[in-house]
Amino acid sequence: MQQSASDAPMTSGPLDLLSGVLYPFRALGVIGRTPRLWKFIVIPILLNIMVGITLYVGLLVAGLRWIDSVVAGLPEMATFLAVVLQVLLIVVLFIGLGYVLVRFGVVLGSPWYGQLAEKLERERLADVPPAPALSLGTVAFDIWRALLFEGKKLAFVLPITLALLALNLIPVAGTILFAAGSIALGATVTCLDFFDAPLERRRLRFRAKLGVVRRSLPASAGFGLACLGLVSIPFISLLAIPVCVTAGALFFCERIAEQR
Repeated sequence: MQQSASDAPMTSGPLDLLSGVLYPFRALGVIGRTPRLWKFIVIPILLNIMVGITLYVGLLVAGLRWIDSVVAGLPEMATFLAVVLQVLLIVVLFIGLGYVLVRFGVVLGSPWYGQLAEKLERERLADVPPAPALSLGTVAFDIWRALLFEGKKLAFVLPITLALLALNLIPVAGTILFAAGSIALGATVTCLDFFDAPLERRRLRFRAKLGVVRRSLPASAGFGLACLGLVSIPFISLLAIPVCVTAGALFFCERIAEQR
């Protein structure tokens, strides 16, 4: 299928950041115009809903109570500071919940997302590795590979997160740096999550996947921030994960595959 003007890359150069931001919204249009992709999206959405309800009921209320206790410990004269701190911590809480939800979503949905990425690639690229037919064996193998990838991401994220937590020892400024660093780290991991369907089908190593994110800057930064925002919005995130996977496949076809 030929790309329409609306599906072509937006631009290059300094506007790449904006171009990356627009990919999730372009993916919505692609999904709406391509009914044959829906079967690879419906099952992951149902899985996301089951996991998401459990997470939001169990963790959101506890997180908001903890934030209230932190803010209540500030002096009464620091009203403005308390409001700023509360907003920052709520943003970090939502990002954290979105991060956990995406972990489950990309692992459980990995077999269907691999098929979805292959369909999109075949419409846009000349050389596409075939995806194995869905079966109990391939589903189990894809989930196992996805779990291994999650372990490598955890090894990448954990030391950075500990360093960011240490910044909280610095009054006020440390919390702001922690929030900014958490967003940057979250955007990076989000790129790894949603670029992974086409990258994993090519069996790239973890370090190579990180290199893909780095070489795709600043477009990958815009993509990561946009998708991170979508998966951090309660309940919207349940539908956002398949959209972001589709956006990642589009990004791969238009930018990463050309680099490779």
